[in-house]
Amino acid sequence: MGYLLREPERGIWYNDSEDEFKCLNLDVIASQECLSSPSKYRLPVLFWVHGGSQIISFGNGSSKIGDVWKIARDSVAGDSPIIVVSVQYRLNIFHVGDGTTNKNLGLKDLQCALEWVHEHIAGFGGDPDQITLAGDGAGAVLSHALIVAGAEVKRAILMSGSLHMSPPQAENRAQVALVAPILERLQRRGYNSLKTAPVRELLEAQQDVPIKSVFLQAEAGLVGWSTKTGKVQELMVGDCQYESSLYRNGIYELPLRQLFEMFDRAGASAATLKKLYHIVDGRPWSARLGALEFLNDMSWAMQTWKLADRWRREGKTVFTYLFDQENPWQASAGAHHAVDLIYLFGGFDLSHNPAAQKLATNMRRRFISFVNGDQPWPEDLTCAFGPVGQIAELCEEEVACRRRMTAFAVLNSLPPADLKSAFGALIAGRLSFHN
Repeated sequence: MGYLLREPERGIWYNDSEDEFKCLNLDVIASQECLSSPSKYRLPVLFWVHGGSQIISFGNGSSKIGDVWKIARDSVAGDSPIIVVSVQYRLNIFHVGDGTTNKNLGLKDLQCALEWVHEHIAGFGGDPDQITLAGDGAGAVLSHALIVAGAEVKRAILMSGSLHMSPPQAENRAQVALVAPILERLQRRGYNSLKTAPVRELLEAQQDVPIKSVFLQAEAGLVGWSTKTGKVQELMVGDCQYESSLYRNGIYELPLRQLFEMFDRAGASAATLKKLYHIVDGRPWSARLGALEFLNDMSWAMQTWKLADRWRREGKTVFTYLFDQENPWQASAGAHHAVDLIYLFGGFDLSHNPAAQKLATNMRRRFISFVNGDQPWPEDLTCAFGPVGQIAELCEEEVACRRRMTAFAVLNSLPPADLKSAFGALIAGRLSFHN
């Protein structure tokens, strides 16, 4: 996590032990008044799901990047109190399951946690009818899956992710790509099933493959996910400017010829894509940067607007945002993936950067407003956090100066199979938090 965030103090984690069988827990943050007299309150609830490619703990309750205490404190100080629930869930192969009778176990953990909140949050002064489901990255993917599966939540915040980024995969793909390679290595060690193998053996087998990320598997509750908005009535959705920094090292290492071949996999759409993203022979860095822009649009930026359009067609309320504020410790890293969590939760000391600190406070205030059912900004505008500590509410033309809206229109006009072929070749094995 420290590589990606550029956090210089090496103080990301709180002093907490890790145990694969004690991970199913959640934290409830409420004011002392609520805890003393919960029957007097019916406060809105923020239900936070951390990210990490469904494989690592990125922004969970044991880290400063996912410590929800400050946003809860600010809500009380601003006379708009909320209760915040931060939930942990199974990761990596324990998240996947065996791919057949037991699958999507991490998602089931979250469903169980949400049921618990509905049943018990009133005992903390919370209102089970006013829950906002929120997540970043893989946490947003899983939050979107919960929505599609019919979660009883009124609002949702999808930050830098959705099922468009990581859609449910066929069961046989999980068997081929995840379960079978791990089982093969376990059998070499004398274990006949994932269920009977010790934890350490499972993790070492997974590392040997290696598996850098996992995915949800298709099941009944996720059928038709791309057209479903569930019971959520109000959506906040946005992305960071340089999300595809997660693939930077892998793309930079690609020889130009190989990069061209990957775009050629788009078939009849290849020439259009190359022109659209400046994949030009003899210009290796233009091509590499263009490839990162293509990945950024396909996984994140374009999907922000696709989700917004879908929810609006259903007559639901949507607030869009852009996060363009630079990394507070290394501005040259830009507004990369997950940098927004530094600002939203305020777990780190930003006093060295007063403009960034001010932006963080304003961002928390607006998110708290949304959780309370208020307008964080006008619905017909897009809130831009940053750059250089500035916050602006943008019209469509201004948004088009920050995101490749014309490129989105072209991508949406091309055959999805063509796009998937080029995209899949470019991302294969190149995800890394060490960027």
